[in-house]
Amino acid sequence: MGQDSRQMNLRCISVVLFLLSVCVTSASASESPWTEVRSPHFRVLTNGGVGEARRVAYEFEQLRFVFSTRFPNARLQSGAPLLIFATRDEETAKKLDPLTWKRMGGNMAGEFRHGWERQYAIVRLDTFGGDGAKEVVYHEYAHTILHLNSHWLPAWLDEGMAEIYGYTRFQGNKIYLGAPTLRVRTLRSRMPDPIEKIITVDHLSPLYNGEFFYAESWALVHFLVYGPGMEGGKKLDQFFDQLQQGVEQKKAFQQVFGDFGKLDKALASYMLQPTYATTILTNSPQIDEKTFASRGLSVAETEAELGAFYLWDHNGQDARSLSLQALHDDPKLGLAYENIAFLDFIEGKDADAAKEFAQAFALDGTLYLSLFDKTMLSPQATSNAVDDMNTLGATLGKVLRLNPDFAPAYVQLARLALRENDLSSALKVARKAEELEPSRAGYHLLSGQIERRMGNGAVAAVSAKFVADRWFGPDHDEAVELWNSVPAAQRPAGESIQEMVPSDTQTVDGTVKSVTCGEPQVWAFILNHNGQPLTFHRSGGFAAGYSDTLWYGGDHFSLCHHLDGLRAVIRYHKPANTTYAGDVAEIEIRDDLPEPLK
Repeated sequence: MGQDSRQMNLRCISVVLFLLSVCVTSASASESPWTEVRSPHFRVLTNGGVGEARRVAYEFEQLRFVFSTRFPNARLQSGAPLLIFATRDEETAKKLDPLTWKRMGGNMAGEFRHGWERQYAIVRLDTFGGDGAKEVVYHEYAHTILHLNSHWLPAWLDEGMAEIYGYTRFQGNKIYLGAPTLRVRTLRSRMPDPIEKIITVDHLSPLYNGEFFYAESWALVHFLVYGPGMEGGKKLDQFFDQLQQGVEQKKAFQQVFGDFGKLDKALASYMLQPTYATTILTNSPQIDEKTFASRGLSVAETEAELGAFYLWDHNGQDARSLSLQALHDDPKLGLAYENIAFLDFIEGKDADAAKEFAQAFALDGTLYLSLFDKTMLSPQATSNAVDDMNTLGATLGKVLRLNPDFAPAYVQLARLALRENDLSSALKVARKAEELEPSRAGYHLLSGQIERRMGNGAVAAVSAKFVADRWFGPDHDEAVELWNSVPAAQRPAGESIQEMVPSDTQTVDGTVKSVTCGEPQVWAFILNHNGQPLTFHRSGGFAAGYSDTLWYGGDHFSLCHHLDGLRAVIRYHKPANTTYAGDVAEIEIRDDLPEPLK
């Protein structure tokens, strides 16, 4: 897995993903209790041995130490907590994630689920010590850390660095960084692509998902750290810093590393060498894994935790079954209520969801997601009464005391400040959200939109250009919209950006009036355009995108619910049938800034 969907503000996804029910029955009506192991920074749940689970937590602690050593000022804590499932065998892993097991042909040694609100890793204890058993999980964990500390990374650097850290080796008190990827064998199969070509590959490129691209990305990063004249990675750090400052990638690469032609020859030679240098860290913290706390979960707790995994894995059937069973076994289990609340919210049952979120938080005061969601579903979230707005701000502050890294709460504080016409406070908290989740394009645009409202058009234009040059699809188009809203005199001279519009389509925007979901023949999306309703149908799949600043975020977005009143930009094909406006090619849902109260 890579950053293709994780660094996009507006997801380009097939509508089928939102309308298709996952019909997989993998969870039984009742589960045997699992065990929880807690290390200083990680939580592991296992149905295997406690000692083995402690070893998993220990290695994650060591890998975290590698990042803290390599990047001393890096953020290492995500607003989306990571929960690790250490399954005792293949059968448990298959039961936990049957779709991935099937997709991987039964060769599933580990898996990672990125999320805006929660992250999950699966490792198999029966293969944890072998090659290929944990590299995919460490690779994806590396992506999490990299994205917490970068505004944007080109595909080769993102995947190459994740491969470097994914193959970290632990032996006794030594940590080996830079060990070859298993893909290194493919480097002998042909000459590498020119570096100038490698660095321009993006997530839409046919090269991106190829085995060789991952291998040569690893080799290029390894070369830029351990190759001659690279100063042990200092030059790569300089290049990284320039990228984060907004310098165009090709320009930064040549400034730091030099002529592409000379580097191509050096990289080709480097890739054919028989062995590769590694860094050996011997000063790792002396952590005694035997001191990690452990406790047996109850049956109900186990069911609720597994139900939560299924929820974030978009397996609603098993999530609901296990969560209801958990409530049957323990009617006062807050997490089970939270799971049911999210399932009801996804189905558009907002009144039920609000009650269940409230019940969840009443039973467990640590469930900040329940507090946040029940608040955003309440009348206070949109009320213009001073007392309600004060209560909303205070409650969002409480959410942040429970999880200081939860960026969506800062976004909502920014929107609250905008309603109060407190632009300086709005910008301050918007920048905080951007700092916490720098790889979300929409957070850059939020800050840029506030700068524009403050009269700082030149700053807004820079934000728009940064996003438009680095993201694609609806992300790019939202940046173009910000760019076009800035007076031409305040934009960088000689610069221009254009929308990415599907061929042979027309464009219309307006406010969503209603959505009817069902089979293709009954699906309808009705837009209020200049006071007139326009109805759109679909013929097959289409792309959809949405602003990062929607309060329910990427984990719970649906094209069936919670869109009424939002602005939508629709690209469509004009049908021969004139009873409706068109066949949708792309929908972009925009979360416009609120206007100040008068």
